[in-house]
Amino acid sequence: MAKNHHPTPMLDELENGPWPSFISGIKNLRDRHPDDRIQGMSNDLLGQLEHSYETRKGYWKGGTVSVFGYGSGIIPRFSEVGHAFPSSKEFHTVRVQPPAGNFYTTDILRQLADSWEKYGSGLVTFHGQTGNAMFIGVDTDNTQAFFDEINEYGFDLGGAGPCVRTGMSCVGAARCEQSCANEQRIHRTLLNRFTDDVHRPSLPYKFKFKVSGCPNDCVNAIERSDFAVIGTWRDEMKIDQDKVREFIREKGRAEVIDNVTTRCPTGCMTLHDDDTLEVEDKDCVRCMHCLNVMHTALSPGDERGVTILLGGKRTLKIGDLMGTVIVPFMKLDTDEDYAQLTELAENIIDFWAENGLEHERCGEMIERIGLMNFLKELGIPADPNMVNHPRQSSYVRLDGFDEAAEEQLRRRMEQREQAAAGQ
Repeated sequence: MAKNHHPTPMLDELENGPWPSFISGIKNLRDRHPDDRIQGMSNDLLGQLEHSYETRKGYWKGGTVSVFGYGSGIIPRFSEVGHAFPSSKEFHTVRVQPPAGNFYTTDILRQLADSWEKYGSGLVTFHGQTGNAMFIGVDTDNTQAFFDEINEYGFDLGGAGPCVRTGMSCVGAARCEQSCANEQRIHRTLLNRFTDDVHRPSLPYKFKFKVSGCPNDCVNAIERSDFAVIGTWRDEMKIDQDKVREFIREKGRAEVIDNVTTRCPTGCMTLHDDDTLEVEDKDCVRCMHCLNVMHTALSPGDERGVTILLGGKRTLKIGDLMGTVIVPFMKLDTDEDYAQLTELAENIIDFWAENGLEHERCGEMIERIGLMNFLKELGIPADPNMVNHPRQSSYVRLDGFDEAAEEQLRRRMEQREQAAAGQ
């Protein structure tokens, strides 16, 4: 057991309440781990954290830490109070790319944990917001040794800084009946092509690929990635009328009416008196609600492919952006199809690398230069599905708008003058 435990009265309060506390996990490493080095790192980490809570200041600073041949993948953390907490004065984080779809075996998880306890703190996050497995807490000397060991059995570092970041893909066809694409192949195809851009930062800022096998978008690709690949279909939704009747026998007609047909955003579904369901497919917007509720009766169509969206991100130079459709439908059946997908990604990244401003995401560049200019430069034909705000631009007549606005402003000014005169 580590000696001279730092007192942590403020951190102890974080263990109160109904939810598990990360403090309990670190204390467990401090008090029960057989390795004295890990006990010491955990003890000093708790001490610095308590000190930060007391002073309301953070004491981690950055720097430069990398492994040979790489320019990213390590988040450096050096302590400004390392003299008081020497065992955790260097507490870097190693980002490790997960398998596509996050498929691990228990054996490989144990192997990763053993390697990390040999060189690091034992603290791991599966997974961070980046999609990486985050191995938290290693000193500079052991960083290279840990990477060399996990690289021997097939793992690589993820991106950090202005580079192509670690990709994410959903569990997909392996376990989900809604899958419309080969998520793992898409993921591997794109990330393998841009491996050098993951390891060596040379872009204006980060660029993320994410792949969801259906419009449920379980990996939040549309909101959180620069290049979102979403599985979809373009023929008729498949309906098993026998399963529809079985669903109605079990749940009742009211369940279908209240929780399926009336919740359809375009009203494209009709439940007939004979307990059959009809879908007006041309109005279906792939919201997935009906398929999720009646997943044995309704299925995606047979003509499957992907939709490509560009520019999703959280707040940076401008506010949050969702991805904009640039390819409404693309088949991904043959090697040539995957080559076309890769070429599209290459052209987009090359154009953004040449025209993006420093610390500017791809979506922000498109907002700045205009979607039409972007599409024209890349040779992508415009399509109505690309409209950002259809209710404001596609289906509203704007002729005479300026005159109407001026008239409304004039009336408001008159009302204000009359109200002031009445006072």
